Amino acid sequence: MGLRVAIQMDPIESIDIDADSTFVLALEAQRRGHALVHYLPQDLALAAGRVTARARTLEVRRRKGDHYDLGTKQTVDLADMDIVLMRQDPPFDMAYIAATHLLEHIHPATLVVNDPAQVRNAPEKLLVTHFPDLMPPTLITADGERIAAFRAEHGDIIIKPLFGNGGAGVFHVDPEDDNLNALLEMFGERSREPVIAQAYVPQVREGDKRIILIDGIAAGAVNRVPAAGEARANFHVGGKAAKATLTAREKEICAAIGPALKARGLIFAGIDVIGGFLTEINVTSPTGLQEINRFDGVSLEADLWDAIEARFEETRG
Repeated sequence: MGLRVAIQMDPIESIDIDADSTFVLALEAQRRGHALVHYLPQDLALAAGRVTARARTLEVRRRKGDHYDLGTKQTVDLADMDIVLMRQDPPFDMAYIAATHLLEHIHPATLVVNDPAQVRNAPEKLLVTHFPDLMPPTLITADGERIAAFRAEHGDIIIKPLFGNGGAGVFHVDPEDDNLNALLEMFGERSREPVIAQAYVPQVREGDKRIILIDGIAAGAVNRVPAAGEARANFHVGGKAAKATLTAREKEICAAIGPALKARGLIFAGIDVIGGFLTEINVTSPTGLQEINRFDGVSLEADLWDAIEARFEETRG
């Protein structure tokens, strides 16, 4: 099955080929005989009802310092593609949202992974709120008095931007910390958006588990262990990968949310679980494939492509 695959992502020259999940997805697509093109989100355009991109043919290989070849830019009608992988990193800002609106014009005639309308409706810190029984105590608001009362009730809390990513802007605020008002002022100066406050889960010191779900089914996990003196376990801020298996509670979480992900067309999702609590559901640009592959001796990108190809065949039917 040779498919025409467009990959919408950040500049490929700057990726870490030992960690980047999109890179191994491209490698696997190429191994299957799919033809690849690459473009940046800002290369998208909509005119006369047609969605196009200034794209380049792409070849990839696992060779540091020489991991890709790009052709010359040409205008590609994305309706002529079979698959579009929407893989640019957040922030989930208006540019990201605009890209989902443009791609919605071609989906599902061209299969966009993940479904762009569902991505737009599923910010990682908001989709999770549809499963309140699985979450730690959580408050979303711009009201400083309510946040102060939430801290008074729960003691240690985490404050973070509602649409942040990669651990940026995440603060651990203990009951005696007198910086809470200053932090809220800072958030308010940067954005009119609410912030998210959660009861601090001390088990984060043991790790923040990233679990990959493929078409709603748990496929593997990696534990992200925070660096000394850190409350954040994200790889972007120094979290270290460690082998992980799923606990009974984590299997319960995956079973609870998996059908909703599948129904929404969210083929590739990464959830974060700390101390048995679901904290985020990432469907924009999930990561963790290569770390899990190395620990478990698997090829999650192959499993993902099996699921993508199956969904493609369903849409053709």
